[in-house]
Amino acid sequence: MADFRELPDLALRSLGGAVVHANDDAFAAKENLITPGRPAFDPTTFGAQGKVYDGWETRRRREPGHDEAVVRLGVSGVVRGVVVDTAWFTGNYPPEVAVDGAVADGTDDPVDWTPLVPRSPVAGDTENAFAVEHPGRITHVRLRIFPDGGVARLRVHGESLPDPELLDLLGTTDLAALVHGGRVVGCSNAFYGSPNNLLMPGPARHMGEGWENARRRDDGNDWVEVAFVAEAALVLAELDTSWFLHNAPGWAGLTGRTADGGTVELLERTPLRPDTRHRFRVPATPVTHVRMDVHPDGGMARLRLHGALTPGGRAELAARWSGSSGKPHSGP
Repeated sequence: MADFRELPDLALRSLGGAVVHANDDAFAAKENLITPGRPAFDPTTFGAQGKVYDGWETRRRREPGHDEAVVRLGVSGVVRGVVVDTAWFTGNYPPEVAVDGAVADGTDDPVDWTPLVPRSPVAGDTENAFAVEHPGRITHVRLRIFPDGGVARLRVHGESLPDPELLDLLGTTDLAALVHGGRVVGCSNAFYGSPNNLLMPGPARHMGEGWENARRRDDGNDWVEVAFVAEAALVLAELDTSWFLHNAPGWAGLTGRTADGGTVELLERTPLRPDTRHRFRVPATPVTHVRMDVHPDGGMARLRLHGALTPGGRAELAARWSGSSGKPHSGP
């Protein structure tokens, strides 16, 4: 994708992310950094510590140094870009920030930090976006602000990179899931809801947590394409229209893309029902991508594609996990 912000945010609390350390959060809690959704602001809210902000804010520093917060990613992976969002912080944002990354499996005390974003100026009340070139896997990020101030959200966009041994233990699993390396690589329309929502863990809690396109006024149809972390053979597909009562697709079909660029039909155009989890057996043909076509348009809560990596796919993932390759997985 041309804009790294179209990739999922690996730090989201709804993906399992956590803010595990901050040297100071006197004015506003560090946990707000990874809250889903846009920051909110109410000019009338004041608490015992001062103005209440939907973000992380430290006290005014009276000695040399800087403030910092450490986030454990909900899903480890390759970071392609970072957004330091200072929304609503206009007179109290940090003038400069830096972001570092580390690999610390099994602990929340990283030692060896690698620069992802060098010390850089930022603007207030702005989504400050920084592309990242580091090719290796990251489990934790550290946001440093110079010298102090407030940040509303920290977004860490990238590609999930799951442990191949974990996938071995799970056997047949949902390979479209963000936590297992699934990634949206194309989408016809996302007017009402991001296609990344299709791959989120757990059931949708309302219609806003799904993918929904605009109403079509032509003869075409909408679609979304998902890339797996490596080549896989599927056995079951789940198309979940939960919460979509009057705007679910009328029909849907699935097409797989093979490693040599060919295509295979996994599910022919099939009628769907509103507010329903549909499950379909699919051919166990090795594929690297799956495209879901919905006819003519409509919304869906979740897309689950259950299967297992092929031997070749497993070897590819193991090489990437060990750090021998930083290339994007199964990209278009």
